[in-house]
Amino acid sequence: MKHRFVIVSTLSALAALTGCATTKTSNTARSAMEQLLIANAVDQALDKVDFTPFAGRKVYLDDKYVDCTDKNYVISSVRHRLLRAGANIQEKADTAEIGIEIRTGTVGTDQADQFIGIPEIGVPGMVTIPELRLVNRKNQTATAKIGLVAYDYATKSALGDGGMTLARSDENQWFVFGVGPYRGGTVYKEVAKGLNQPQGARPKPLPTTVAFQAPPPTVPPAGELKFASGETAPEKPQEPAKLPGTPATPAAQPQKPAEPNPFEKYKFQ
Repeated sequence: MKHRFVIVSTLSALAALTGCATTKTSNTARSAMEQLLIANAVDQALDKVDFTPFAGRKVYLDDKYVDCTDKNYVISSVRHRLLRAGANIQEKADTAEIGIEIRTGTVGTDQADQFIGIPEIGVPGMVTIPELRLVNRKNQTATAKIGLVAYDYATKSALGDGGMTLARSDENQWFVFGVGPYRGGTVYKEVAKGLNQPQGARPKPLPTTVAFQAPPPTVPPAGELKFASGETAPEKPQEPAKLPGTPATPAAQPQKPAEPNPFEKYKFQ
């Protein structure tokens, strides 16, 4: 009887001590899927452009006509592709040989929602019949239209026709009898490719501390001697050029040390 009383008392105390916890979550102003769709459309559009003709040339990128969502990503993506092609990007137009003007026509998203079933039916004065969705499809797309033109910076004449590049990425979600989502679309192909690393590939993680390495010292030209203080050794004077037929100067013969005088010890003081 005593043990039963202890058990009941313990359970009652535990029941009185029960509680709950709430975790607060938040979302960014723009969803990750929206940003990924736009970035994917921009990448697809720029992948259609051949930047190899600018290899080894001094190029200035004029981006004053870029006005869209994710403007910085568009500009940086063009710069990245120019650098990969071997172009020498100039920060000032005065030092450039070629100018590239970039403009954006469209960079944005659209969405649609379709379903198969019975829509909501409201009868005045009667009970409203709720919506019944058997199959539901939610679709979101991103479209990027980017224009490019190149010109000679000195003469301001166009180098080729330039043109427009257009691409679209999409994301689909299917629900069947309320079960889902079943995902599909071009954006998920990029996600799957980025998340699935090849076997044996070990990406190098970024360090947790920041450190920089000094640039290598400049190698002096051949024949030039440079001291640790930064001063350059004086050049060795060159012999004057000799006229044809001038006899060569005989090389100096080493002098023999003078022989000791045998009468040196008899010298008077």
